[in-house]
Amino acid sequence: MNIHVNGEAQRLAGPMNLSELLVLLQLGDKRVAVELNGRIVPRSRHAQTVLAEGDELLIVQAIGGG
Repeated sequence: MNIHVNGEAQRLAGPMNLSELLVLLQLGDKRVAVELNGRIVPRSRHAQTVLAEGDELLIVQAIGGG
């Protein structure tokens, strides 16, 4: 399955949900905001959000600073 993450093509071996993708990208334990096809996906919906062919994701990681 082909998707785009932050403008870059990604090929996935098979169907997966957003939580699984974040783990694959080593972001599973990070504070991130995810936009899927122009809509924000709340963290509470990551496990229920199944990715589909051609999906466009924007993933932004929160970074603390001072």
